[in-house]
Amino acid sequence: MISGLTRQIPGFTGCLGIGTVLIACMVALGTPALAQSNNNPSGLPLPRFVSTRSEPINVRVGPGTRYEISWVFVKAGVPVEVIQEFDTWRKVRDTDGAEGWVHQNLLSSRRAGYIKPPADTDTIGVMSAKAENARVRAWLGAGFAVDIEACDGSWCAVSATDAAQKTYSGYVPQNALWGVYPNEVFD
Repeated sequence: MISGLTRQIPGFTGCLGIGTVLIACMVALGTPALAQSNNNPSGLPLPRFVSTRSEPINVRVGPGTRYEISWVFVKAGVPVEVIQEFDTWRKVRDTDGAEGWVHQNLLSSRRAGYIKPPADTDTIGVMSAKAENARVRAWLGAGFAVDIEACDGSWCAVSATDAAQKTYSGYVPQNALWGVYPNEVFD
């Protein structure tokens, strides 16, 4: 479970887990294997990961302000996956699988993600180098939010800030992140 409230349904005060909205330019040296053709309004590949730009962000059931608000992202910088486009609206999916529509101006190309350790472990080490035997700088549990600076297809350079506002930078295996595709390369 991801810590921190990032999504809220209007009239509901409980925690719903993670949510985020994203759009942006995916400046990639390689395109995700799942990417479709660029015959969409932005000309960018679909699907692609982005993050929310501001807070709060209304997520709607359809592409326009006349559609009902499904939930609200209450935190900026949340990773989301853009899965469809219509004019200036982007259909996004969050880490919980919830889908809805947000305006493109509310999304950023900045990459962010959540730690998702393999099933056989509870934590992932932030390593000092791109190697399994490198020194561990910090241990991060499932759902911990990270900023993703670059990925080479196997390792991603990340930074993570703990509750005491101490930031740890290093590398994590790419397959231990939600917010990047397998073998995706970008910097």
